[in-house]
Amino acid sequence: MKILIAGGGIGGLATALCLHAAGIEAEVFEQASSIRELGVGINVLPHAIKELAALGLLPALDETGIRTRELIYTNRFGQAIWQELRGLDAGYDMPQLSIHRGKLLQVLFQAVMERLGPERIHIDHKLVGFQERGDRVVARFDRTAGSGPIEAEGDALIGADGIHSKVRSILYPDQGQPIWSGIMIWRGAVEWPVYQDGRTMVIAGSNTSKFVFYPIHADPAKPDKRLTNWAVMARTDAEKAPPGRGDWNRPGRLEETLAFVRDKFRLGFVDPVSLIEATGPFYEYPNCDRDPVARWSFGRVSLLGDAAHPMYPVGSNGASQAVLDATCLARHLSSVASVQDALSAYDVERRTATSEIVLANRKGGPEGVIDMIEKRAPDGFDDIERVASYEERKAIVRGYATMAGFSRDQVNTKER
Repeated sequence: MKILIAGGGIGGLATALCLHAAGIEAEVFEQASSIRELGVGINVLPHAIKELAALGLLPALDETGIRTRELIYTNRFGQAIWQELRGLDAGYDMPQLSIHRGKLLQVLFQAVMERLGPERIHIDHKLVGFQERGDRVVARFDRTAGSGPIEAEGDALIGADGIHSKVRSILYPDQGQPIWSGIMIWRGAVEWPVYQDGRTMVIAGSNTSKFVFYPIHADPAKPDKRLTNWAVMARTDAEKAPPGRGDWNRPGRLEETLAFVRDKFRLGFVDPVSLIEATGPFYEYPNCDRDPVARWSFGRVSLLGDAAHPMYPVGSNGASQAVLDATCLARHLSSVASVQDALSAYDVERRTATSEIVLANRKGGPEGVIDMIEKRAPDGFDDIERVASYEERKAIVRGYATMAGFSRDQVNTKER
């Protein structure tokens, strides 16, 4: 069996590794001219780390990422709304990892190069179409070098080609552009003094103006500093979506970003304005997703990762769900005789789970807890219990974890 993978991002590379581990040949086609370390910080949750650890990648991930110890939700005044331990410190079998997206991509890329061989990764291959021919699928690619169309043949084609997926656009030609929420996100990373133990993540404000802060790398030569990821999410007054929807790499503008944090956040442990001003180039991203679809799998073709379920970046779930897609796909392809039946089984299992997450993220996901407090106590509070009980707050945060499949009991008892 041979599987063609369109897309060399986190989902595509994880899929190649999972298929290889299951004894299935895989070939990756990436339209970019190189596998680059783009993006800033992301989190990978314990249920996804469990799968990456099974591939032998945890030591490499630990070298560049940070095992998150605690998550704190606060209002814009720094008053704690919810605090909980994460990963191993919370009793999970596996850690939660905060890491630079590009570093995670490089760990996956190096593993693919070593295990599958460089001949299995093709850069500068832009998918332009595909068709089924009998019991095979043939994918067509163009190269910027102008060498003419290139064809590749396999038992199945997996579209792991992101929010602007060519595979998905062929399966759903009327889908249109990604759906913009009206919220912009600005993201950057900078060396910054250690906060608490250097393993703490803080999300403050509300979804109309939110500030996110967490470390993503510890340099042993700089024990008092951490490479620290920050993000600002804010609802704008723009009536039309900006260009580049789904593009993570547009440069952000300093004054535009500072307008959403200046005089709004009083967090005590960090001044967001100083943090952002100390950052070099940073990026802006329109907060976009797509509506869940009725099917991912059509014959010998299916979708995976952001091509299948692009979602708002709340709840630390995007990369994690792509990894879970990859492991599920490999499991079905290695255990079901018919490729079409395997893709259908993968579709049913993963589409149902991720569609619920997409819709939950539109409502704020676990970060809905800070929205609730902002509405009830916009000027702060003396006693959080008088604003919202522990059980009410728990229902939002822990309920999301259960729905998304990463509660402690789910992860610790899940068999691979």
